[in-house]
Amino acid sequence: MPTLHWIGKEKVVNHHQEVPYRVLEKQYEFNTESGSSENKIIQGDNLEALKSLLPEYEGRINCIYIDPPYNTGNENWVYNDNVNHPKIKKWLGETVGKEGEDLSRHDKWLCMMYPRLKLLHKLLNENGVIFISIDEFEHDYLHLIMDEIFGRSNRIETFVWKKTYGGGAKSKHVVNLHEYILFYAKDIERIGKIDLPPDESVLKYYKYQDEKFQKRGPYRLQPLATTSMDDRPNLVYPIFHDGNEIWPNKQWQWSKDRVEKALVDNDLSIEFNAKKSSWTVNYKQYLKDEEGNVRGKKMYSLLEGIYTQIGTNRLNEIFGKKIFNFPKPVELVQLLFQSITSPNSIILDSFAGSGTTAHAVLNLNKEDGGDRKFILIEMEDYADSITAERVRRVIQGYGSGSKAVEGTGGDFGFYALGPALFDIEGNLNEAVAISDILSYIWYSETRTKWTPPVDHADRYYLGSLEDTAYYFIYDPDRLTTLDFESLSAWVTQPAEQYICYADNCLLPEALMQKHRIIFKKIPRDITRF
Repeated sequence: MPTLHWIGKEKVVNHHQEVPYRVLEKQYEFNTESGSSENKIIQGDNLEALKSLLPEYEGRINCIYIDPPYNTGNENWVYNDNVNHPKIKKWLGETVGKEGEDLSRHDKWLCMMYPRLKLLHKLLNENGVIFISIDEFEHDYLHLIMDEIFGRSNRIETFVWKKTYGGGAKSKHVVNLHEYILFYAKDIERIGKIDLPPDESVLKYYKYQDEKFQKRGPYRLQPLATTSMDDRPNLVYPIFHDGNEIWPNKQWQWSKDRVEKALVDNDLSIEFNAKKSSWTVNYKQYLKDEEGNVRGKKMYSLLEGIYTQIGTNRLNEIFGKKIFNFPKPVELVQLLFQSITSPNSIILDSFAGSGTTAHAVLNLNKEDGGDRKFILIEMEDYADSITAERVRRVIQGYGSGSKAVEGTGGDFGFYALGPALFDIEGNLNEAVAISDILSYIWYSETRTKWTPPVDHADRYYLGSLEDTAYYFIYDPDRLTTLDFESLSAWVTQPAEQYICYADNCLLPEALMQKHRIIFKKIPRDITRF
């Protein structure tokens, strides 16, 4: 498969592994009595924030939507073109080094995107998907690095979004009316049917009922004959009814076996109607399938009727003034989520901007009674004053009088990036809470979320998984040693194997082999990911 090369690529391909792990520090909770909302808004560099999500969310995110910088060269539009943002420039200098001084605009953008996409890939569930909004400036390059990270075979579609309906008086050559939305799967083999709910304009045709109504709802009649130009001789055959031999003008939609089975089994899914000297054959198309799921409609690769101006107007209504340039319409993002997410999906946006993704999730939950969760990451200072504030107003409701919009309900926690787990000398940072350290250790060993053992007397016991017991014998005020005395005092949980972290170990090798004890030295043997 062809791959893309640019200045600095070799420095960023595995850079996601070198990003320091920082803990998340909760700043406040909004609209929740439990004090532990599963919705998160995180302020901070999204590269570090994505890394901080790994212990809890690796392989758990069901859907990702991002609207990254388009790299248009417009230095005044910080959010959608922040490849020259001071924080990004500083990061590029530290990561790429001296050759970063020669980077073109495209090199910078690719260096910025690659490690972030690698972490997003790690966070995505095996049956998860990612949507990425982009325009023509980086569309071609983005496709190539997505093919490299996610696999070309996992491309589902590239949507063309018609973002505006006209204008272009200032265009020198061609009036540009569209952007793109790249759509990839983590594993396309795990992606089932992608459907949208049926339009109200279509529902009116489902006006008949039969004995299956309770299970399958109303039905409409559809012609069994098709005018398809495909040459399918096996679909050309007579259907016999009341002594009549009925042939299609072109061919039938169903195979002969399927029709005969429906007739022999007396399945009332076929209806015959006499018209003058000919017959029409219709089949019943029910609103619901055998499992009771409502029949959806297919998505088209061309997305029309939802324009940028709608997003701008919606945000102006929420805040009562213009505060953000060209936010994505919530209807567009909601349409994407509606097509692929389930009521319990976790949805991530690491370029959160004005908070459109959370707005779409909250709207969709209110509409279908779902319990989808959102995680937003925004590095700019407006993460609280705009991103979180928008979500607050959507939850509570906004506007007044005839323009009042009812709140969706919901809650979220607001977080900032805290200290790094390791200090500059590679030791555990004592400023980090012990619970965060333990969570990290458990995740590094098991790649699962840590749940503290309940009512367990062993203070250093982390938990057990697959017949392995994990111990982290650590005390910030003194060195710990794994010896006979500490072994009998601290390692008491029965298991087939023991993984024990401590500062030192004095146990004989033979004893450790006999009892399947694996010693790991703090901090040397703590996995960095």
